[in-house]
Amino acid sequence: MEQTYAAWLLPVLGLLAGIVIGFLLARLLTSSHAGSQRHRVDEMQERFESYQNEVANHFNTTANLLQKLNQNYQDIHEHLSEGASRLAVDEQTRQLLTRSLATPTARTLPASSEPPRDYAPGHSGVLSDEPVVKHD
Repeated sequence: MEQTYAAWLLPVLGLLAGIVIGFLLARLLTSSHAGSQRHRVDEMQERFESYQNEVANHFNTTANLLQKLNQNYQDIHEHLSEGASRLAVDEQTRQLLTRSLATPTARTLPASSEPPRDYAPGHSGVLSDEPVVKHD
């Protein structure tokens, strides 16, 4: 009878040990995988925040440079106006120079909304060597 008891006891103990070992391994692997995922998420968040800071710094620097450019343009305009007033030979030349400096010259783009004629038909943006023929 002891033999049948041992025959049942060993498999039951083996089964229980396997369940415990499997549970511990599964928990260990899951926690290390979750830790790895959390580490990757934290790393991605850090990279994203770094990128946002770089973009903000870039636009701040651009704004500062544009402000300096605008100030330099105003300084040059003022310098030219003063030079025109001081260095012009006669009153007519002085007025002409002052008037030309006072009116900004704005370049205007043509009002046409057609693409240049050297582009192929359609919206591909590919240049074409052949003339474009429109069929009405």
